[in-house]
Amino acid sequence: MFDSIYSTPVAVSEFFIMTAASLLSGLLFAWLISFRMRSKKRFFMVVAIVPFIVSAVITFVNGNIGAGVAVGGAFGLIRFRSAPGSSEEIAAILIAMGSGIAFGMGYVAYGVIILICMSVVLIILSLLPIFEHKSMMQERLLRITIPESLEYSGAFDDTFNHYLTSYENAGVKTTGMGSMFRLSFKIQMKDPSEEKAFIDELRTKNGNLEIAILPYTEQQNQL
Repeated sequence: MFDSIYSTPVAVSEFFIMTAASLLSGLLFAWLISFRMRSKKRFFMVVAIVPFIVSAVITFVNGNIGAGVAVGGAFGLIRFRSAPGSSEEIAAILIAMGSGIAFGMGYVAYGVIILICMSVVLIILSLLPIFEHKSMMQERLLRITIPESLEYSGAFDDTFNHYLTSYENAGVKTTGMGSMFRLSFKIQMKDPSEEKAFIDELRTKNGNLEIAILPYTEQQNQL
């Protein structure tokens, strides 16, 4: 079970076994981490297909030192010489590189398969309702700006208990040259339609300063 399935040269059946195993394992891994990791759906789509792209590249350059050096240089250019891109853009570059390596080493059919099949996989993943867990989608990031004179510890608890099913302190920082504080909370509304009433009640307590309710992600929670 734990021996390599590859012969020399790689047989077509071996390549498709690798394709199925890497895609299914990548999809399962992305689905499992989506329960605890807060990120956008497109990130998990890329995570699901990266195992196949990497394994395909390794398959084609296996034993070829020159091709291995060229691939390392190409990945270095993507990482350090390209403008920051979205998850989809990075995935497209990886797919194009994988197919290009296959074409360049004479595996024409494999190159076509990588391009077409990965395009279909990405489209299907984007249409399926996976990686979008309802409980996480309901989480919001609440930011409240308050004057430095307000004792913020417990100041909003009664409002929170009335409008929210849960809330968690996500940090505090000074702003406005130290004249104000910005409080951050991870919240879930009992009734999303009461969002305006919730904000209006908070405004009466923070002196009508800035209040923001945003989608919650770990990356976005920058105070």
